[in-house]
Amino acid sequence: MKQSNSNIRLTINPESFLKDPESSVLGNKIIQGGIELIDEIGFEAFTFKKLAKHIESTEASIYRYFESKHKLLIYLTLWYWAWVDYRLVLATTNIECPKDRLMRAIQVVTEAVQQDSNFLQVDEVKLHRIILSESSKIYLNKKVDSDNSSGFFTQYKDVVERLSSIILEVNPTFKYPHMLVTTIIEGAHHQRYFAEHLPRLTDIIKNEDAVTTFYKDLVIKSICD
Repeated sequence: MKQSNSNIRLTINPESFLKDPESSVLGNKIIQGGIELIDEIGFEAFTFKKLAKHIESTEASIYRYFESKHKLLIYLTLWYWAWVDYRLVLATTNIECPKDRLMRAIQVVTEAVQQDSNFLQVDEVKLHRIILSESSKIYLNKKVDSDNSSGFFTQYKDVVERLSSIILEVNPTFKYPHMLVTTIIEGAHHQRYFAEHLPRLTDIIKNEDAVTTFYKDLVIKSICD
């Protein structure tokens, strides 16, 4: 099992788990195995029975950490957005020019994901694919309001708020910062998914990260023109 080479731990809402998976070897195996299996077979086909077999454990052991596969997906999504927020802080700290900070922030939320050596217990590339294809299931359901009351979307909101505040530094009179930020994030996710699976729905340009370039250009034209 891979181990983190860092003491950095992200803060995840404890309402999403019964026992902190980062507190034990088995818990980390559940997270690693869950990411691997959901990425491989999809969330709909994923079950704790299959996960138990995949990590050579028992269903009962998994249920000690998560009460349902929905809660596991919530945990993985929370972890992803906490990680994005962590990277945003690193990318924008000590950058005095608001426009430069904004461009760096857009880079973080739109670029292709790579493995982060600070968190080797999580495969961020596979997790990102899960976010692209499966994460909408945590809020496009009848429990969205109660899950929101439990704080399950706080990490995502923090990311949106961080970018929105930078936009308002660049242009304090811009009326739609949150709408613009969620359009950037959700749109970039769709474009990454299209590029991999439905390329005729996007534009793939050789030697260019077209997704990041497009959204940087879109933001500047939206808030500065």
